[in-house]
Amino acid sequence: MRTLIIILLLFNCIFFDNNLEEGFVYLKDIDKSIIVDLKYYSTENFTGQYVDGYQSNNAILTKESAVALSRVQDDLNKLGYSLILYDAYRPQRAVDFFVQWSNKLNDTIYKAIYYPSVNKSELFKLGYIAYKSGHSRGSTVDVSLIDIKSNKELDMGTIFDYFGIESSTFYKNINEDQKANRMILYEIMTKHGFKNYSKEWWHFTFENEPFQKHFNFLVH
Repeated sequence: MRTLIIILLLFNCIFFDNNLEEGFVYLKDIDKSIIVDLKYYSTENFTGQYVDGYQSNNAILTKESAVALSRVQDDLNKLGYSLILYDAYRPQRAVDFFVQWSNKLNDTIYKAIYYPSVNKSELFKLGYIAYKSGHSRGSTVDVSLIDIKSNKELDMGTIFDYFGIESSTFYKNINEDQKANRMILYEIMTKHGFKNYSKEWWHFTFENEPFQKHFNFLVH
């Protein structure tokens, strides 16, 4: 039944939604149960600003990655967890916004929270910011886990977008619960075809992503 529902939703998205590029869907049209909290549609991010290109809290993804993410959610629900999604498709203009921000070396309002041990001038060299992002191809997500009973985020050892070695997926100097929480996310995401970026426990790309081009339409 769930497979049939997804097929019908995909049909609806393809033929009746004119607001998106062909091949893209709103995640809520595939799986409403996944919690969406787009950090760049807020000031709760390393720039301290609403990021250019984000006009709503709607997560947008390629059809293929959205369906795969729904399968991840099914497995997590059986364990008492839910995905929380911090970012999905990211327009190129948002990436350009990050580049501009990185060049303003005196703008370090949230350094103590997001990159206390890293100089802002080194964020490119260390691989935390790039001129092009896989997110702009539409099949990359930033995710974590929520305990359904308590409605609280699991402790992953760092916050999302923490720029430091502590965010490496297999970082050893965190406690056993934090390691276990990271592994739950890692194992179920990889089971369903997502590949992790080793410097960021939250960052996964659907391996069979349909596009290699970078898009620039708005998140609306």
